[in-house]
Amino acid sequence: MAAFDPQAHIAMLERELQWAHLKIQVLEERLRQRRIQVLGPHSETLSDLQLELLAEVEPSATSEEVEAEACSEPLPQKPTRARRPHPGRRSLPENLPRIEQVVRCAEPNCRRCGAETSIIGYDESEVLDVEPAQYFVRVTKREKRACGKCATIGMPELAPRIVEKGLASDAVVVQTVIAKYCDHLPLYRQQAMLEREAGVEISRATLDGWVMRVGELLQPVVAVMRQNLLRASYLQADETTVPVQMHDKRGADHQAYLWQYGQPGGETVFEFQLGRGREGPRKFLGEWEGILQTDGYQAYDDVGGKKLVHVGCWAHARRKFVDAVKVNPKDAEAIKMVTRMDALFLVDRRARQQQSSVEERLALRREHADSWATEIHDRCVSLRKTALPKSTLGQAVNYTLNMWPKLRRCFDYAEVELSNNLAENSMRPVALGRKNWLHVGSAQSGPKVAAILSVVESCRRLSVPVKDYLLAVLPGMAQRTLSQIAPLTPARWAASRN
Repeated sequence: MAAFDPQAHIAMLERELQWAHLKIQVLEERLRQRRIQVLGPHSETLSDLQLELLAEVEPSATSEEVEAEACSEPLPQKPTRARRPHPGRRSLPENLPRIEQVVRCAEPNCRRCGAETSIIGYDESEVLDVEPAQYFVRVTKREKRACGKCATIGMPELAPRIVEKGLASDAVVVQTVIAKYCDHLPLYRQQAMLEREAGVEISRATLDGWVMRVGELLQPVVAVMRQNLLRASYLQADETTVPVQMHDKRGADHQAYLWQYGQPGGETVFEFQLGRGREGPRKFLGEWEGILQTDGYQAYDDVGGKKLVHVGCWAHARRKFVDAVKVNPKDAEAIKMVTRMDALFLVDRRARQQQSSVEERLALRREHADSWATEIHDRCVSLRKTALPKSTLGQAVNYTLNMWPKLRRCFDYAEVELSNNLAENSMRPVALGRKNWLHVGSAQSGPKVAAILSVVESCRRLSVPVKDYLLAVLPGMAQRTLSQIAPLTPARWAASRN
């Protein structure tokens, strides 16, 4: 039997104690992070935390000094935001119709001497008013004519409608779609509103039929939008969940996904997929060989053609370090890393305020941000040696280093944004919608819903009135050929109007 070695036993206990302390630290971080997710603020601004930390060393420090302390190279002069004077009471838009109401004096004679007074002018004030929506029945009478010689009867053709032989006009159908996918009103609420305001009882199944008809008619338009997107050299992509009723008697929704592909400042296309696998982007992109910007999800790897360039998102990397600061507000290393990344975005903000071209912005990035990016990488390499891999700081460091080749490519191409936030912002209406309308009715409805969301979001990005667009292009869509549909995408329709 081996002799008992007290020193070896003490060393083993110390290792176990150190491991237990590290485990407790990780578990405490996870608990704090969960509490922050549920109860804490969602803002990613950390300027107050930066000043709080630096004030312990130098109480008079300013936010600009905090940023300069985080980067070895001095920051460019921060663009100042011009203070706008308070506009006072805003004037109402000139394009709104005016209805004048003249309020006459009750006593036409002078209160002092009793003499008759004369009008010398008016004191005008404006208020925004509204007339409640008025539902009515439009009766269309087509004139029938008969020939007295050959007994032939003729009458004019009906104008094409979105829902042929349906109960509702095109305006009511479009309003139903806009209320659901722009204002996030589920159909059961719209059903109650129609019954309350118009006394009309229309079943949810009928309302759903109108919506699905619009989605069906928009699918060829979205197919053209996809072809146009794949001609672009730079796309952003993201995905989000959407519950789907499968009608398989399980009583539970299936978690499907909406994949979104878009061009900054241009159209965007949603694609419905039952899964989150690589097959989705691989099918959509085909052999496309442009620049694809995404987050760190691995399904975007090995898609597209051989020359496809995959770039990352600095906002996602920054968000990881923001989470580390929220969990440990006194973590100086995480705070400095956030401010280093803020400096990168400061360069782009300066370019926007100067209305610089993308080529000028790239030159500005290379002048200032290039060296800061190298500093971020070197510091992450150093932190990886000391930070716990499962801690929030360790996860932020590992994410940044794993994504580094893709993050670094943002400084190689002029048109590439530093973040994928435009794509993420396009997902917010979907997140708001699914909290209200809860799920998609069936797997067959998914592509139609995706088509509607594609058009609605593209119109929002292009500042195109959704109602005007749908009323203009949907009637008669089923009879149009592919060549007739091509000019009807939101971008080309808006260009033709301008």
